Amino acid sequence: MVVEPRTPGASTLLETRQVPSSRSLRARVLSGSMVMLVSSAFVGGMNLIYNLAIAHELGADGFGHASAVYTVLMLLSSVTLSFQLLCSKFVAKNDSVPEKIAIYRYLLRKAWLYGVGIGLALFFSSSLISGYLNLPTHNFIVMLAVATVFYIPLGVRRGFMQGMYDFRHLASNFVLEVIVKLGGAILFLVFGFRVSGVIAAIVASVILAYFFSKPHRDLVTDSAASLPAALGEGVQASVFFVGQVIINNLDIILVKHFFPPTEAGVYAAVALVGRVVYMLSWSVVSSMFPFSAGVRSEERDGRAVLGTALLLVILTAGLFTLGVWAAPAHVWHTLLGSGFPLNEGGSYRELLVLYAATTGLYSLGVVLMSYEISRKIGNVSWVQLGFSGLIIAGIYLIHGTLHDVIMVQTVLMLALLVWVSVPFLRIEIYHRRRTVVDSPRLGTLTKIRRVSEDEAISEFLKSEFYQQEFQSYREPFWDIVTRPNLDDLSDNRLRRALLYQRRGRLWREIPVDTEWWEVQLEPEDLKRIRVFPRDQWRKHADRGYNLLDAAENIANTALATSSDAFLAKLRSLAAELERPDSEQGHRSTVLLIGLDETRPLTIIEGNHRMTAAVLVSPQDAHQQFRFLCGFSPNMMNCCWYRTDFSTLLRYAKNSVTWLFDKRQVVIDQALQSRFTTQETR
Repeated sequence: MVVEPRTPGASTLLETRQVPSSRSLRARVLSGSMVMLVSSAFVGGMNLIYNLAIAHELGADGFGHASAVYTVLMLLSSVTLSFQLLCSKFVAKNDSVPEKIAIYRYLLRKAWLYGVGIGLALFFSSSLISGYLNLPTHNFIVMLAVATVFYIPLGVRRGFMQGMYDFRHLASNFVLEVIVKLGGAILFLVFGFRVSGVIAAIVASVILAYFFSKPHRDLVTDSAASLPAALGEGVQASVFFVGQVIINNLDIILVKHFFPPTEAGVYAAVALVGRVVYMLSWSVVSSMFPFSAGVRSEERDGRAVLGTALLLVILTAGLFTLGVWAAPAHVWHTLLGSGFPLNEGGSYRELLVLYAATTGLYSLGVVLMSYEISRKIGNVSWVQLGFSGLIIAGIYLIHGTLHDVIMVQTVLMLALLVWVSVPFLRIEIYHRRRTVVDSPRLGTLTKIRRVSEDEAISEFLKSEFYQQEFQSYREPFWDIVTRPNLDDLSDNRLRRALLYQRRGRLWREIPVDTEWWEVQLEPEDLKRIRVFPRDQWRKHADRGYNLLDAAENIANTALATSSDAFLAKLRSLAAELERPDSEQGHRSTVLLIGLDETRPLTIIEGNHRMTAAVLVSPQDAHQQFRFLCGFSPNMMNCCWYRTDFSTLLRYAKNSVTWLFDKRQVVIDQALQSRFTTQETR
């Protein structure tokens, strides 16, 4: 935004109206993730009902057989998901619709060849597989072979929907599959087909999902497909999903091999419930992947996509694990039925919480790995494959109890998460250092005089003292706050304690070596000022939180008529500043923080007043206030100046410490002292 001198008759930002900007990339990822999360929650609920229904009907033995067969299909999903990833990535990267369709058709032909080939391989090896899994008949694997023929091409069709950002169609396809699987299983069980009926329902759900995922007939083209680096991309995708399906499914196969049928059935039930976390997390990855693959601009756009996905997965995994932990132990016994006994000393809740937490760790790793795959060809797929091999070896070596099997996976998934996080942490550290060195220098700010931290706190408290939190303290402490004696140590201590009542978490983040100065701002200095990176400012400020840009965005809203409390406050402050007598009397103080006098500054107190002043007169806004600024070479560690993972982690740690602050003791002592003094008088 260009700042021009205010002249008589010139319009203010309050009078400016422009077309609102388009939704940010972060909002688009969030929107797609919400569609997929809602559908995944529905699918997860239906799957839970499905598993509980067939578990009740089949018992542990029959449920173990059905789960083992379905797990074989999930192992084969490495091929399905590889085709889905390739189709999604290349479709998202191409801008031409004919090219997108050509890629889809090319991959669909390849997928049919793979589907038929793998289906025939399953058919001819059905007896061998059935023997390893201790299945009563090889017909279960023969039925699975039929599903595989359609299941692999289904990945291409779902990848096309994903790459076209058609998340609603993609979500409805998953919903259709689970409804057919559940309805068919119940129908077949009613007619007494038991395990064979459950598997037949799975076959029907895959076939119907394939036919109902066909692209719209208007999408036709005669173009030839061009797949850059197809071999490298294909190998990377295949290796990634082979490792993924091994980690997600082979434990059930190994438990089925090592444990009696009843215990294997118990583990299958625990795994299927616990993997709801992964299913919900994968829905976030599904929406993140095409956006990340399609980003061609600055690296910060990619970090916005990744950060949004990680936050959603952390919330999803955390809430689900907490819900499993909070559910009474007898609930799981009731839901699964008497056909699922546990050994002495065990509990469903213990196994479920551990498994859900393990899956949550893995899900975070998957977000990081998927992001890297969407951006380039790397070695992360081979790293995951290596860890999947370690899981197999670990379970072969340690499988005394079901708890032991899960603990092997917990330790290795934590190690995998740390491993794949290291490159991102290195990049973030490098970026932070580079930002310190390369951040723009905008001229030297004029320093008027050095002030103490006590004076900065005093000015901050003056601006906050009208808040509700201070209602009971206004009468006894009015003079101490409004007419401070900065030489009185006890008064300074009391003002700090009062400020901490409302702003303790904020002030604790400011580095201890911060030097406070009264500074003088010029019109050009407004370009370096940023609003507070929290709360209402998020939806009005751009990524950089620049004050002038935020004011312009606010001016582009229906500010004059909006009933929003935030906008109403700005409207009231702007009207007050426009009054002829508004410049008379004492100027209020605005507090800023920054690295030094040549770099960007962030407002920590006075955001509303400064924004209102810019709305009234951008050129004269700096003349309305007195400015105190805190400078520290360590200000990059403050989350109010720079928000990233490390500064937020520091904020979380300080917030815990803040809970034990003795601010209330100081205030109570001051109140008691004043009460005693009044009685003496």
